Amino acid sequence: MEIINQPNAVGKRFYPISFKGKGAEYFGIAIVNLLLTIITLGLYYPWAKARQLQYLYGTTEFNDSRFEFHGTGAEMFKGFIKAILIITVIYGLTFLFIYMRMPIIGILVMYLGLFAIIPLAIHGSYKYRMSRTSWRGIRFGYRGDRSELYKIFIKGILLTIVTIGIYGAWFSMNLRNYILGKIKFGNAQFSYNGDGGTFFWMNVKGYLLTIVTLGIYAFWWQKDIFNYYIDNLKLSHDDKNIEFKSTATGGDFFGLLIVNFLILIFTLGIGYPWIVARSLKFIFSKIQVTGDIDFNNLIQSEENYTDATGDDMSDMLDIGFVV
Repeated sequence: MEIINQPNAVGKRFYPISFKGKGAEYFGIAIVNLLLTIITLGLYYPWAKARQLQYLYGTTEFNDSRFEFHGTGAEMFKGFIKAILIITVIYGLTFLFIYMRMPIIGILVMYLGLFAIIPLAIHGSYKYRMSRTSWRGIRFGYRGDRSELYKIFIKGILLTIVTIGIYGAWFSMNLRNYILGKIKFGNAQFSYNGDGGTFFWMNVKGYLLTIVTLGIYAFWWQKDIFNYYIDNLKLSHDDKNIEFKSTATGGDFFGLLIVNFLILIFTLGIGYPWIVARSLKFIFSKIQVTGDIDFNNLIQSEENYTDATGDDMSDMLDIGFVV
């Protein structure tokens, strides 16, 4: 869908956003990365990740200009080593206590240690990833405070446990509201306005209808979550705003995920790069961006941050990236 960047009747513009990458190109990168990672016994992984992100960001286009990822393998390698050391210490202490016939203490050390580094990983990951991303030469940035994030995380975990998972919806929205609300693009500011109650009932409805329909409603449940994530995001600069709106339907997700599943099965996993490419094309084709911000008026306000430890820890802990 081609959107023309022209003011409409109320003075707002449509900003086109799309993914231009191709499965065949991404496959070539993935194969080289895989071979070099195997040959180097995993040491090439940071360079592989950097190459992957450079391609994915570099083929994503907004308002006729592409994003750039400036992170390097060398930066990520340093973070990779630090992350391995931190996680090794946690598991080392765990096995030490188990060896000393104190398994309960060992398990507590493991869980407390992992819970303690998750906010550290999230904070560091966003600080690094945003700093190393730019569009038209203007860098993104993350201005979150680590201690504030820890407070949100600890409160969320404790209340989720006490409420047997019910508070999880509020925890998820509080985390998303905080993280996205601390992201800047030059001197423009992102914000997110998700509500835990709305998100909770959306998921209750999705869960129950998925059971009743023997799994069929799962695609519409996924659509509801995607739309909620997109529709509550906003970018502001002075008194001007850009709003994001999803146009995805349950049928759209049904077609995407079924075809992705078939590609994965019938290619024995080889078709994964095509799945990534077609999924990103789908995502961006279903997002409408409208507003009245003049990007020519934005100025650089963010600094480089080259410590990739948090980003590498997020990978090892399999923590999803919010944006």
